[in-house]
Amino acid sequence: MIQASASTYFQLTVFAAVFATLYAAHHVGDHWVQTHRQACRKADRTPQGQLACLAHAVSLTLTKMAALALLVDTVSHYWADRRWTLRDLADRAGKGDFYRLGLAEAAPTGTGAYALDQSWHIGWLFITALIIAWGA
Repeated sequence: MIQASASTYFQLTVFAAVFATLYAAHHVGDHWVQTHRQACRKADRTPQGQLACLAHAVSLTLTKMAALALLVDTVSHYWADRRWTLRDLADRAGKGDFYRLGLAEAAPTGTGAYALDQSWHIGWLFITALIIAWGA
């Protein structure tokens, strides 16, 4: 039988707490803190779109920093929220049709793009929680 050390249990506990905190803060940051203007403009391939996406990524990070200090999630969130980056990744991964599911009027929620966006973010929350727990 393999026995885990006390430090392993501690890291697993830290991971679980960090991931739960990041997951909750992510939803608050994406749905409550993000402004309508940021949501509408962050994907524009213009300097204004870049600034809107940056403002959203920063406000999201500030929301998460209420409990944690991190940078990995900020960078991954900014990258995905440019939208064309995630769309191009979905196309290359054979998920382009899924990305385009749903009515444009329902955007961003209720679409394949939204589902891929959220799953991308949650995957990075997991990675960020592992990084934090490993350093604990």
